[in-house]
Amino acid sequence: MPKPKPLSTGDTVRIVTPASPLPREKLEFAIGWLEGEGYRVELAKHALDGGAYIAGSDAQRASDLQDAFTDPSVGAVLCARGGYGCARLFPFLDLNRIAASGKLFLGFSDVTTLHLALNRCGLPTVHAPMGITLHTPREDWVYESLRRVLKGDASLPEEASPAETVVGGVAEGEVTGGCLCLLTDSIGTPNPFEPEGKIVLIEDVDEKPHRVDAMLTHLLNEGSIRLAAGIVVGEMTRSDEQVDEGIGGRPWKEIVIERLSPLGIPMVVGFPFGHCPNMLSMPLGIRARLDADAGALTYLEALCE
Repeated sequence: MPKPKPLSTGDTVRIVTPASPLPREKLEFAIGWLEGEGYRVELAKHALDGGAYIAGSDAQRASDLQDAFTDPSVGAVLCARGGYGCARLFPFLDLNRIAASGKLFLGFSDVTTLHLALNRCGLPTVHAPMGITLHTPREDWVYESLRRVLKGDASLPEEASPAETVVGGVAEGEVTGGCLCLLTDSIGTPNPFEPEGKIVLIEDVDEKPHRVDAMLTHLLNEGSIRLAAGIVVGEMTRSDEQVDEGIGGRPWKEIVIERLSPLGIPMVVGFPFGHCPNMLSMPLGIRARLDADAGALTYLEALCE
């Protein structure tokens, strides 16, 4: 499969909504920012469709996504938001055709499901801010990181703070992962989380600490996480505020370290990505080096052709 092609001035970014809905006003900043970078911006046909928790029908959302990849006038596909609904699209998608398009695909959260599937088909993708993410002001390096990946540059801005070392060492491998609940949900499906020999990214949002424990325990019991080359943990955003008073809880960071550090593989926590206030744009499906002693991740190959 071809790698994505970088964007040039005048190229088109199409915004799709493969999961939960959002109003147009929450896309205005992202649209303006992209246009300010010299790109044309289009909204997919059903990008603003409403619904209780899903933006229109599965067939409509899938059609928007498929069309964005197959339309030769589109250079990159950016998700409006996550939420819930991406996994419901698979019966309607031609994943191999999407992967063969060689287009940049950006998003995170529920979009983790699509990243896993497209990476498995050979297309590198990007765990990156979405339209709704950019609705809230961010540090300058957040925009710089996004700016770089749109141009095909996988390097991470130096301004982003290094992570905390949990287990020292150096590891190399293809980068995979994303939102923890989606990683666990994928196991047993045709497009599963496959961490063996890879550098695994893990983050999540609004999960009770004991549920973080449960999901990590599921990965450990399933076994393949034990064969990962390295682990990069971002943030379990608002998890410590979600303690179930009926059973109590502990800080999410303590749980993550307790469950994963015994694996003895290079591991860091607090890397700036995920549902945190400021996040890097991180390519998936290409090789990188994790220097856990320095709390740093360095990509070893180009994102784009």
